[in-house]
Amino acid sequence: MKKTVHYFHSLSSPWAYLGWPRFKAIIEKHDLDVIIRPTRIQPPNGGIPLRSRPEARQNYHEVELDRWRKKLNMPLVLRPKHYPTLNEFSARMVIAADKLGWDALALSHALLHALWSEQLDVKDAAVRVATADKLGMDGKKLLAMQDTPEIIAAWRASEEEAVERGVFGTPTWIYKDTLFWGQDRLEFLDEALSR
Repeated sequence: MKKTVHYFHSLSSPWAYLGWPRFKAIIEKHDLDVIIRPTRIQPPNGGIPLRSRPEARQNYHEVELDRWRKKLNMPLVLRPKHYPTLNEFSARMVIAADKLGWDALALSHALLHALWSEQLDVKDAAVRVATADKLGMDGKKLLAMQDTPEIIAAWRASEEEAVERGVFGTPTWIYKDTLFWGQDRLEFLDEALSR
């Protein structure tokens, strides 16, 4: 029987972007069934959006990003032109891809790469369509789907589930009702899956 991991992540999170290659390796290693749940930082559970944190914490955020981008050898701009951004549009496009059975995880990473590495404005529909098209997906179809009542309802349900399950920040993985918050906890997720 396949093991299942719920993956809650923001489509503007640099940590979700940095964590993807290692999470992908864990998926392959354990042949995981991943339930993708795009969400945001959840203030009801204590999540604090970056730009509302004290300046010292915002500055340290950049220090950590710099450390991790070097450690992982991943391209990342510390202050991309279009961050912070409203991630709901990207999230709904990812949900639409998931509903169609397309590789929603690959689309998530591509949209995060567009924001954090290419400095593209993912709020721009043309950017999202082009990003999906590069993956061999029908970007215009996803764009048309993202504003349908079904996809909007799925986005809201994902947000509600995040609050109910105790998610406060992203990325968060849940395996057997245990939360693993932050890309630096992927080693612990891997260990839990290996037991």
